[in-house]
Amino acid sequence: LEEAIEAYKKAISIKPDYAEAYYNLGNALQDQGTLDDAIEAFNKALSIKPDYAEAYNNLGITLKEKRKFDDAIEAYNKALSIKPDYAEVCNNLGNVLQDQGKLDEAIEAYNKALSIKPDYAEVYTNTTEILKVYTPQKELSHALFIIDQRIKMLSSRLTNSESNTEIISNLSEGLDYL
Repeated sequence: LEEAIEAYKKAISIKPDYAEAYYNLGNALQDQGTLDDAIEAFNKALSIKPDYAEAYNNLGITLKEKRKFDDAIEAYNKALSIKPDYAEVCNNLGNVLQDQGKLDEAIEAYNKALSIKPDYAEVYTNTTEILKVYTPQKELSHALFIIDQRIKMLSSRLTNSESNTEIISNLSEGLDYL
């Protein structure tokens, strides 16, 4: 990891306006746990390339790790304003909203992720985690009906291979809460 960081820094020294190098440096620093430096690298990438949705997403992930939830939400919303069909950002937004206790909003974000990418298994698991501890408000019943239908569809498509065992278990458990 240290070699990668040094390589990205070398690329930046050669070409200081190389947004992708700053982005990759941010990812490596995030993996290393150097979150403040990762945030700085993502922000530098965004100052060079302001429409870099992936950099906003990873900035959001890093801010969430630092428990800067409002800043993470802002980064995710910027990513979605650039790339509205970015399912991973919708999932990440749902995660941070869930961490804030904004469960209705989290369910809405997860539902949007599923409308973009119906086979996004991680979102089903995240939704199930909410439903274990929370009864949504009535106005979300339609969104939950859609999620319920998608869970049933996905679980019927999964086989009992080892890699899917945990997903199937979570989906089955989640169906009990709907």
